[in-house]
Amino acid sequence: MTSSSTFRYGGQVHANGIRQHYLRYGGAEGERAQRDAVILIPGITSPAVTWGFVAEHLGQAFDTYVLDVRGRGLSASGPGLDYGLDAQAADVTAFAQALGLARYALVGHSMGGRIAVRAARSAPAGLTRLVIVDPPVSGPGRRAYPAALPWYVDSIRQATIGMTAEDMRQFCPTWTEEQRQLRAQWLHTCFEPAIVQSFEDFARDDIHADLPKITQPLLLMTAERGDVVRDEDVAEWQGLAPQTTHVRVPNAGHMIPWDNEAGFYEAFGDFLGAPVR
Repeated sequence: MTSSSTFRYGGQVHANGIRQHYLRYGGAEGERAQRDAVILIPGITSPAVTWGFVAEHLGQAFDTYVLDVRGRGLSASGPGLDYGLDAQAADVTAFAQALGLARYALVGHSMGGRIAVRAARSAPAGLTRLVIVDPPVSGPGRRAYPAALPWYVDSIRQATIGMTAEDMRQFCPTWTEEQRQLRAQWLHTCFEPAIVQSFEDFARDDIHADLPKITQPLLLMTAERGDVVRDEDVAEWQGLAPQTTHVRVPNAGHMIPWDNEAGFYEAFGDFLGAPVR
């Protein structure tokens, strides 16, 4: 950690009946105290630590929390837990309540975006705005998410027995060595049954039915590449949630900040209450 880092600490909290692990960046001092906190919810196989580089930037302007979704990282995991979308969404709102966050925004990537949508449906106290980043728009009767389950399962199984950054290259060929090293280090913490259920739930859960119930301002951020969210999907989303602003990030696939980090931050504008520097 450098002297300029916004990282504060990693913590654990008991909320919604489970242990939830998080990383905190920025803190609530100075100008940040006047702004909403930010809770960042990563995607299907992204432990909180892998989003640390994004949280470093968000932490410059906001009190920022990055969650380990249940079944990932250092949060509660293993057999016997409910890995469904409703449980994941309840985790987020219980987390905010347990930490006493009076006002907060949710920033969810991919699966994390779907979790944020489901959480917002119940209008939890304190939730002020949503940023949904390249969410799978799959659901009953809809086209499949454009990724294959074996890509996740095969890499998790290899990580579980031990893999190097070079081994990870076959799964993430465009990533930098640093990015592959971090994923190789942490991917084994993703509990395979949890990942399989989340992936299959992309086709089972209907988040579109949640959208008309959301009242908070919403920013939909999508990738130029990857075919996760098409133009017609954006139009449907805005029809269901007319308060949605859409920004498509150029030169980026689904893992937007990995491909175009500067473009990712620029896409926020001042939606969160201050520019993301």
